[in-house]
Amino acid sequence: MTAPPPRVLPPVARATAPVRLDFAGGWTDVPPFSAREGGVVVNAAISLRVEAEFEPGRQGLLLRAEDLNQAAVVRTALDLAPNGVLDLHKAALRMFPPGPGTLRTRSAVPPGSGLGSSGAMDVALIAVLTELRGEPAFAEELAAYGWELEVVEAGHAGGRQDQYAAALGGVHRLTFNDPDVTAERLAPDVAFMAELERRLIICYTGSSRVSSDMISRVMSAYEQGDQVVSRALKEMVEVAERMAEALLAGDLGRVAKLLNANWACQQRLDSGMQTPEMARLEAAMAAAGALGGKAAGAGAGGSMFFLLDDPAAGRRAAQSAGATILEAGWSAVGVERC
Repeated sequence: MTAPPPRVLPPVARATAPVRLDFAGGWTDVPPFSAREGGVVVNAAISLRVEAEFEPGRQGLLLRAEDLNQAAVVRTALDLAPNGVLDLHKAALRMFPPGPGTLRTRSAVPPGSGLGSSGAMDVALIAVLTELRGEPAFAEELAAYGWELEVVEAGHAGGRQDQYAAALGGVHRLTFNDPDVTAERLAPDVAFMAELERRLIICYTGSSRVSSDMISRVMSAYEQGDQVVSRALKEMVEVAERMAEALLAGDLGRVAKLLNANWACQQRLDSGMQTPEMARLEAAMAAAGALGGKAAGAGAGGSMFFLLDDPAAGRRAAQSAGATILEAGWSAVGVERC
């Protein structure tokens, strides 16, 4: 009897997605504020990216996060239960189960950087797994699935801006009236964006944070009627609207002032918003002539970015404060399957 031919495995599926800088309005995309009052975020995708790939195999599932040096073996459905190791990967596999194989991920930014790497990974994972299943989704569908993966399936509190930046790329004014999201692509002057890129310095403080813990704390205060938190969130919506106008007008000075205004609002949300490392970095950058700056993402560690007249002086100041400079440009392209 002739043996049956070996099963032909599908090709390796890969996807990459960019992280982002949030110029203004971050926090207002988080429920329940985004559902009750509506949020606005202005952000831009940058060239630092995350990557996910699935290599089909003949038996079993192996998960590997190469940048985290973490791995997990999945033998039964019980192995997909959260246990603190690669829980985001496991949540993605629960949503879109593949066949046997190896799921690998890597990131160009440190964990807890505040640049939206978790949201970008959500999108990359979903892009790979839906492609593998013959169910490819459009960019905005990937963003929606990505938020569901992060918040519903994995149980991490957060908003939607990271997934939309990762899926769509470019510069956007994002409006959140849960469950609806409106993405308005902005087209600032090319020369202005090049100058903004030249003058911006992204600094990783070396201290990561778990943003979902602070998000839960801040939104609990909002739900309980904390007027300081409520007013700060409402002001951030207004700052985001003005930021969109400043970017379209090509007004660097106004952009800098609005970065400062947004950061002041962020710090009113929680007493732990500014870590000692962030305070040291901010003081060093101010001494170097920073025009404006803010924490990336939720704050309380991670990265900050600053706008300077003299970027070289800013680089020296950041390094003297112990920060790591992350080199990046803008990314007009969002998630890509490759």
